[in-house]
Amino acid sequence: MDFKKVLCGSRRYNFHTHTQFCDGHATMEQMAAAAVEQGFTHIGFTPHSPLAIESPCNMSKSDVPLYLAELRRLERLYVNRCRFYAGMEIDYLSDAWGPHITYFRELPLDFRIGSVHFIPTKDGRTAIDMDGRPERFAQRLREYFDNDLRYVVNTFFSQTRRMILAGGFDIIGHLDKIGHNASAVQPGIENEHWYRRRADEIVDLVISRGITVEINTKAYEQTAPADDPGHPFGAPEGEGRIFPSRRLISRLKAAGVPIIVNSDAHSPERLQSGRDAAFMMLDALPARISAPDAVE
Repeated sequence: MDFKKVLCGSRRYNFHTHTQFCDGHATMEQMAAAAVEQGFTHIGFTPHSPLAIESPCNMSKSDVPLYLAELRRLERLYVNRCRFYAGMEIDYLSDAWGPHITYFRELPLDFRIGSVHFIPTKDGRTAIDMDGRPERFAQRLREYFDNDLRYVVNTFFSQTRRMILAGGFDIIGHLDKIGHNASAVQPGIENEHWYRRRADEIVDLVISRGITVEINTKAYEQTAPADDPGHPFGAPEGEGRIFPSRRLISRLKAAGVPIIVNSDAHSPERLQSGRDAAFMMLDALPARISAPDAVE
């Protein structure tokens, strides 16, 4: 899918949403109606993909045909009012399961988001969902990883690297979200040399591959200062948070990497959440002169 062409001249889009087919809090029709009411022109539905393991947040394979059928119905219902796209946020677990495998490549999707949510335990027997809120992250860090935060962070970036090399996706999702949760456990970890090196290695790889990167604003309003919720990332680290971090976004934009601003909405009222502030920040960063057509 050519996001540069589709999104040329429009910022009324959101290519990361979740509904009743995974862990969303509204139906696809409710999300579609809200998108039209709010003036969106392009909406991508991205249920969390089926997995080879049990997960309450992911859709089942048997629901995939129902999801695609509902997408086509909504396309007909809102024709010429908003364009809807069949997407999926696909978890990378291993070489045996990720966006690159035949099953996902053969699904009739318009685009695919590749994301890492699960971290394998040290014995490799169990994959643990280390996404979610910081308090749940801290609890699982204790229960499954004996508080070895460095192992979890390093493994997250290693999994991300393997996913990029395996391919099969169009957008990389929240590529450094691990930093948000890790910072809640160990403040300042993102400024440590080893962390910055691992994050920069991923950015270098993304730049070399020309992968479209999302700015994910899901956590922005939840972490912005209460007295200034619209301030574009002038707050201390951990407040008004987006993924990737401002430092990494600056590198990506300077390199001319295509960037899309998504809110990772799980309910209609979150469709635009944090996106205005993200665009303000993005506009303030210098662009590479040789890449005038980068999506912003």
